[in-house]
This record gives sequence, C-alpha cells and structure tokens, in this order.
Amino acid sequence: MAQRSGAAAQPIRTAVTADEGIDFSIIELMYFAYRDFTSDPDQILAEYGFGRAHHRVLHFVNRMPGLTVAELLDVLKITKQSLARVLKQLIDAGYIVQVQGPRDRRQRELYPTPKGRTLTLALARPQSRRIDAALEGAGETERAWVERFLKAMVNPELRVQIDHLPGNTPGKDHGE
Repeated sequence: MAQRSGAAAQPIRTAVTADEGIDFSIIELMYFAYRDFTSDPDQILAEYGFGRAHHRVLHFVNRMPGLTVAELLDVLKITKQSLARVLKQLIDAGYIVQVQGPRDRRQRELYPTPKGRTLTLALARPQSRRIDAALEGAGETERAWVERFLKAMVNPELRVQIDHLPGNTPGKDHGE
C-alpha cells in the first residue's frame, strides 16, 4: 500500500476508554474468562495434536449422539471444508464413528466411541471445576442469572439450539 506524504503511520498511545459507550470492562472479562476456560483443555488437546475445533466437535457429538453432519454444521456455524478435516482426524483416530442414517442413507450420523467419550470427559472436567469454583456460594437465583446472561449473548435466532441440548426442554426458562 502507498504511504501518504511518505510518513509512516503513527501508533496511538492513548487507551480507548469507556467514554465512547463501549463496555471494555465486560469485554475484557469475557476475553480473560475464555482464555482461562479453554487453557486446561488446550493443554490436553495439544497432547493429541488436536485443537479447539476438535474439542467443539467432540463436545457436541458426545452431548448429542446421532447428530447428523448437517446438524453439527448448523450448531458450530462452520464450513463443510473446516468440519471435514477435523472430523476425518477424529474418525481416523477412533474418537468418533460415522454411520449411515436409518431413514436417509445420504445422512451421516455421528457417535462418540468409548475413547471419544473418555477424552471429552477429560476435557470437560477442568472446565466444570472452573465453573463450580466461580459459582461457589451462588444460589439458584445467581446461577439462573448467569444462564440468562450467557443465553442472551447468543444470537436470538440461534437460541433455540440451546433448547435441544440434553437436559434442556424446549421452552425451559434458562433464566429468561
């Protein structure tokens, strides 16, 4: 790209503040919480040569056995190409099996193997411990508020996906 007047771009040396109507405090807390929430699983995944995409696939296949590839694409909001690479690695390594759909032979249903379930639980345990520690001392009201906040962070048209997770019933409050 061409530089104007031959001058190099100057760095901005002042921080952007909340004065501009942006809630940087919550944004930063979300970044730090996500960093730490994913840090333990990231270490485990690295031992297997896997990454966060593998974690997400394993998580949802384990939570919803029989999920079709099309449904998984819808949940993860990723491209077929992105999923194909990750899914192939998980299938080839014996963490997930793919079977032909009973009603539609073109559909491929995904199921965890015992090995896949074991890895998924190993990834979820430190995350669950972190959540338990964060909610320590919180009552049902506070937990419901956290659930309501997190669900509200999801795009409104996609919130229905939450109702289809195991343990949730359509129309369940989730703190709403």
